[in-house]
Amino acid sequence: MTAIRTLCFAIAALSSYAALFYRLSQARRSWRDGAYRALIATLLLQCLTFTMGAVAMGGGSFLGVGNLAILIMHLAAVAFCVAAQIILLRWAATDEVAARGTRYWLITGIVLDVLLTALFFLADGPGRPLSDFDGTSRPLLLTYLLVFIVSQAVPCVTIYRQCGPYARMTDNASLRQALRMLSVAAVVLFLYCTARTVNILTAAAGVDIGAWKLASNIFSASGIVILSLSLINSLWGPPVSRLTEWARSYRSYRALHPLWRDLYEASPDIALEPPGSSVSDLNYRLHRRVVEIRDGWRDLRPYIDRETNAAGAAGRQPGGGANGEAGAELRQAFAEAAQIRQALQAKRTGIVPDHSKDAGDFDDRDTDNFVAEVAWLTQVATAYSKLSKAS
Repeated sequence: MTAIRTLCFAIAALSSYAALFYRLSQARRSWRDGAYRALIATLLLQCLTFTMGAVAMGGGSFLGVGNLAILIMHLAAVAFCVAAQIILLRWAATDEVAARGTRYWLITGIVLDVLLTALFFLADGPGRPLSDFDGTSRPLLLTYLLVFIVSQAVPCVTIYRQCGPYARMTDNASLRQALRMLSVAAVVLFLYCTARTVNILTAAAGVDIGAWKLASNIFSASGIVILSLSLINSLWGPPVSRLTEWARSYRSYRALHPLWRDLYEASPDIALEPPGSSVSDLNYRLHRRVVEIRDGWRDLRPYIDRETNAAGAAGRQPGGGANGEAGAELRQAFAEAAQIRQALQAKRTGIVPDHSKDAGDFDDRDTDNFVAEVAWLTQVATAYSKLSKAS
């Protein structure tokens, strides 16, 4: 069990050092920024916290004082939480609000660290066995442990409550992503506080919960890894965003294929070049697929019967009774898909409907940008595939 706890501390420490070294590489151009200096201070305290945690797992004394590594870890953790609050204020609040909040959190952090230090020595922390810091019935040491947990839990709650509104306020996509990840980290670290409280109270009551004690260490390491990632999102955020965008485009490209295939078979001239399976230039191919679907639909205009009753088709959609704007959009997609199927059949048989509308086109759906156009055509193509399978 000690080995697993040490491993969790080591993982948290390594993620903290990785984030620190990455941010230090930006010191030359960012040092004058107060938010950057606060971030470096936070990462230094984060590194110290989990380094001392790993050292404490070895037991014995540190610098000649018993259990001193545990005290330093707890004091650094309090300072780390205070620094994280200050970073959040500097990211998202006005200068006046940030300055006022910074003073409040600094005073709170100093008071908590003084209180913890006093309780540690009054409870004879240097002379206590390491196991007592997992939970004990001794009043002063138990108070020390519970004060520490409260000092960690409260910032988790405040950070979570602040991150959501701040993320919605900012126009900076990178900052918005960092704030959302920070809110996830706050939730995971609050779970650490909950699990740690259970450990302390059950140990104080003489109840052994066995391997469940490790839950707090796992939550702690996971939360710190997520938090570290949120603080270096400028490193990994852009590549991940590009990968996510590529995956979204690929899904749309694949979803459009059945509709494009049938339109291409009906009007081969819509293709600028022979069809291929490569997606090496996905952005270009997705643009071509959208253009070719539009051209293929345009070629169907003489065969589109605008009086086609699409109610039956719409009724076969999942959740056909959907209400609201999304429901209306889905019904329109099924109606368009039904008209395309009817028009393709009419073109194959050479029968022009009595109520054809040569002006019929995608203009029924006003999309003002390419992303919106892809999203709309994907809905139509998905509806088209479902109608084809149902027939």
